[in-house]
Amino acid sequence: MSASTSSGTAEALGPEEGPKAGPGAELLAALLDGMDAALCAFDADGTITHWNREAERILGWSAQEAVGRPGFAGWAVRRADAVEVQGRLMAAMDAPGRRVHEFALLRKDGGRVLVRTQSAGVRGADGRPAGVYCAFSEVHAQIDLERSIALSEALFEDASWGVVLVDADLRPTIVNAHAARALGGGRTTLLGRPLGELIAQGVEDLEGALQHVLAEGAPPAPAELWVTLRTAEGQRRRCWRSGFLQLASPLAEEPVPLGAGWLFQDVTEEKLAAQEADRMRFRSNQLHRASRSASECEDPMEAATSYLDYALAGFADHALVDVVAGERLVRVAATPAGEPGPCLPVAGGSIPLRYAAGHPALQAVDRTGSVRASAGAGSGVWAAERQWPGDAVHALCAVLRSRGRTLGVVTFLRSAHRAAFERPDAAYAESVAVRVAAAVDLAQVLATTR
Repeated sequence: MSASTSSGTAEALGPEEGPKAGPGAELLAALLDGMDAALCAFDADGTITHWNREAERILGWSAQEAVGRPGFAGWAVRRADAVEVQGRLMAAMDAPGRRVHEFALLRKDGGRVLVRTQSAGVRGADGRPAGVYCAFSEVHAQIDLERSIALSEALFEDASWGVVLVDADLRPTIVNAHAARALGGGRTTLLGRPLGELIAQGVEDLEGALQHVLAEGAPPAPAELWVTLRTAEGQRRRCWRSGFLQLASPLAEEPVPLGAGWLFQDVTEEKLAAQEADRMRFRSNQLHRASRSASECEDPMEAATSYLDYALAGFADHALVDVVAGERLVRVAATPAGEPGPCLPVAGGSIPLRYAAGHPALQAVDRTGSVRASAGAGSGVWAAERQWPGDAVHALCAVLRSRGRTLGVVTFLRSAHRAAFERPDAAYAESVAVRVAAAVDLAQVLATTR
């Protein structure tokens, strides 16, 4: 710019001088016309020496009409404003750095347009001020650009959700602070690492979503992904509500994917709370249905097993009922040891169980409360030693209490495809045990009466 400007109008984009100019002027003209910003230049006297196509697009004045004019007065600026505008622009010639101003310029059709300008001085070969160049754009376009930049900076600094940009190889290239905390690393240490190094389970679903975005574009709605993270404290299971964006270069003639944007929020607590609420509603409904069914049973033991049949749905695979007989427990009802089936009275019955000391059922009787247990390695041996079905891996024993007396124990068993019993499961088992105990108590009273 400085070299072309110092040579005066010989290399300007004027209609007469342009054809005679050398290759340097042609290259300069091509560069200026290819710019996205409007640009004009003034020599030291304030005469316009350069005017590119973007300036023509914004104001409607062609280079032939603009180059050679002594400033903006009377055509691109109202005469009343011309002196002030010209003075503020030319002041950049002697000042260091850039000057930013906003002016109302006139379009060729008479309309006004508010522009934001950045002007800076141009030095000649001798180092003395030789003119000014001025880049300008419509204020609303500039504000849109600034908003986009501000949004990008806010997303990668202060956003309350995770933002990750990945390249075509699905490796993170930018990670904001929130995402870094969620993934358990630093913003720079996560860059370039395969997602499989960060996520132990669920990475296939995430990578599949990102690959779909790269190939087909963003999905129409957010997706909820369950993942298990590798952390210094061990593995953590999280649910992320995720949205995806395809990133394409705005500078290419055809859209060229630069990668994908992944935005997510941790909704684990919300999902767990919803699951727990659904579970509670289902179990409450099962207890209600069991009570109605038990009220129609003439035999109290049939009512007791009816409670257990309803309780097993979605809760456990097996149920066993042991009642106190002297100093031992006797099995009176059980579900089949093989395939799932209803809980039925044990044929013959009254055979004492040889439970070893420390058996969970005996612990429940001693504590007058619930006891949970799970197998380690060798679950088949573990179950056989406790006289439970061979597929049992997790157990929950709830004591049967009625009229201030301990009547026995109900044991719920889960196989390996279910999770271990937790504290909320114990509360549910105790609710079932209260109803079963009342039915067993009634059965014993009737048996004594007879």
